[in-house]
Amino acid sequence: MLEELARIGRDPATDGYLRDAWSRADLELREWFAGETARRGLDLREDRNGNLWAWWGDPSREPGVVTGSHLDSVRQGGAYDGPLGVVSAFAALDVLKSRDFLPRRPLGIACFADEEGARFGVPCVGSRLLTGMLSPERALALQDDEGDTLADVLTKSGRDPRGLGRDDETLAQVATFVELHVEQGRGLVRLGRPVGVARAIWPHGRWRFDFHGRADHAGTTRLPDRDDPMLPFARLVLAARDAAARRDIVATIGKVRVSPNNANAVPGLVSAWLDARGPNEADVHALVEELTALADTAEGEAAAGAGPGVRPGVTVEVSEESWTPVVDFDHGLRERLAAVVGGDTPAPILPTGAGHDAGILAAAGVPSAMLFVRNPTGVSHSPEEHAEQADCEAGVVALASVLEELCR
Repeated sequence: MLEELARIGRDPATDGYLRDAWSRADLELREWFAGETARRGLDLREDRNGNLWAWWGDPSREPGVVTGSHLDSVRQGGAYDGPLGVVSAFAALDVLKSRDFLPRRPLGIACFADEEGARFGVPCVGSRLLTGMLSPERALALQDDEGDTLADVLTKSGRDPRGLGRDDETLAQVATFVELHVEQGRGLVRLGRPVGVARAIWPHGRWRFDFHGRADHAGTTRLPDRDDPMLPFARLVLAARDAAARRDIVATIGKVRVSPNNANAVPGLVSAWLDARGPNEADVHALVEELTALADTAEGEAAAGAGPGVRPGVTVEVSEESWTPVVDFDHGLRERLAAVVGGDTPAPILPTGAGHDAGILAAAGVPSAMLFVRNPTGVSHSPEEHAEQADCEAGVVALASVLEELCR
């Protein structure tokens, strides 16, 4: 199944993947999910927010156990982040059927919409809408790089954007959620174990900094006469790294948009997205407050050493695009999974700085847990992301055992 998916949305120049939400590649992936669902005789349902559910049994009679993940990717991402969880879910169901196992409660496979947020900037859109953490009004107004709103994109794909919003009917069908994911780090490599269990997800968020200046000619405008937003932006990048290092957390500016984006022009607008994460919520918020104060005034920029050319004519707007507090997965559930997966030696329980749909559901009160499959390089969100075949198979067996335990 992974080999079949590997051709969809692949960039031949980089071997990375371009699978934006609701793009042609994403729609093809959704068709693939529907095909695998039909092949196994499962009941396919699409909720009001575009999340897909494949059910073995009727969850309207009794809430079920659900596994799965997502199929969209970050731009130029790898082949395992998301798809491994969906493929492993189908494979684990095949293992259970080969054992002639009949679940005592419904068993579902989920494919969440727009987990990565690559197109519209907000992660986990499908699960956030499902749980009410993201309002439909805000979601529909989100814009991609082309200026198309989510409302526009959904309409073009044949879906009614007016249906978005918290979906209590679907939520009531999920008694427990278990997401399998490739590890985005080397914790399991250091421990010498193929499969682990998630302890908690660090608090994390995204903030947008818009530096407004004045577009001008690069050759004729004297340096003292420029309102150049690129200078305070550059200071922000360096200050973010320094502020994160002082607090022992992580901060990244990985997306930048410059207008008019001409080599021979002073920019008029620089938009930058800050991603900040850490084990302590207070440290993350303190970092954002420090960077906001630095960017908010020309005096602050000058104090940071911006030098000549930074003028009060450059202004900044800072907006929070998403925030997820710390998610501590259900203690009893994660210990139960560690025992089932590890056998004589319980599986290791690891924290993670990466966000997931499982974290959104857990924050909404759905008992949730995660399994990690070893990543030999620890690299993720990159074409170099990898997992060995034997470890992927160990993940499937572990997930099948977990589902069998939870569905008795």
